[in-house]
Amino acid sequence: MSEQIQHQEDLFIQLLEKVDSLITRLDNNTTHCPSECLDKYIAFRWHAQNGNGQLVPVKHPHLVEGMDLIGIDSQCTALDRNTRQFLQRLPANHVLLWGDRGTGKSSLVKAMLNRYADEGLRLIGVDKEGLVHLQEIADILWERQERYLLFCDDLAFSENEPEYRELKAILEGGIAECPDNILIYATSNRRHLMPRQVGENQYPQNEEDELYPREATEEKVSLSDRFGLRLAFYRISQETYLQIVSHYAHKLELNIPTKELHRSALEWEASSSGRSGRVAYQFVTNLAGQLALTDHL
Repeated sequence: MSEQIQHQEDLFIQLLEKVDSLITRLDNNTTHCPSECLDKYIAFRWHAQNGNGQLVPVKHPHLVEGMDLIGIDSQCTALDRNTRQFLQRLPANHVLLWGDRGTGKSSLVKAMLNRYADEGLRLIGVDKEGLVHLQEIADILWERQERYLLFCDDLAFSENEPEYRELKAILEGGIAECPDNILIYATSNRRHLMPRQVGENQYPQNEEDELYPREATEEKVSLSDRFGLRLAFYRISQETYLQIVSHYAHKLELNIPTKELHRSALEWEASSSGRSGRVAYQFVTNLAGQLALTDHL
């Protein structure tokens, strides 16, 4: 009987040792990012899985050239100015870039990295699931000399998501302070990041309706209000669309008359999801591929 008890105790001790080893391994991998890794790369992504996360370097970041951003001059100027303030350790705002899809919101943020990486700017992609780890990311970067943009792309929330609360807290109003070497640049198709219903603007109709619907509305818009700089992006004109087409065609050295190029571009637009810089780029990419394929026949 004593041998059986001893055997059970040995098994329990082995189990505790395995659990302790697992916890140690998780602690080492959850938020650890070696200094040499942070020194070497300019872009990272926060990889979250099973409640844990870690910074992963992006070895080949997508660097956008500012000259490719056509038709959004005022937005470019505003974001560039805010980014330069941030780099020079002057007061700067978190930024929400919102508006129509394909209008250059994400490209503009990546253009900032391309323009200012040599001055110490770094970019960390954080998806919605990673927002619950924002304070962990801040702790990793707290003592670093570089200036970090936490890039939340294509952001939108439904009600009662925990990530919504975490983002609100680190933008303004949380218990823990946000280090001054971090800013959040977020993009969204929604101005207020959350859906709003017509009923929110109506008075209560029955006992199931909220007594003070205005308070619910205020809660929904409070997140976007915490971004000190909000830049709107709208669908471009046909003239701007064709200007973008001509720009990329020239950049790729396509030998095609302008009239024919624009006619084909308008036909492409008519069968696409709408007029935008993204659609213009997709058209020129397709045309370049077709012409190159013909040349090889």
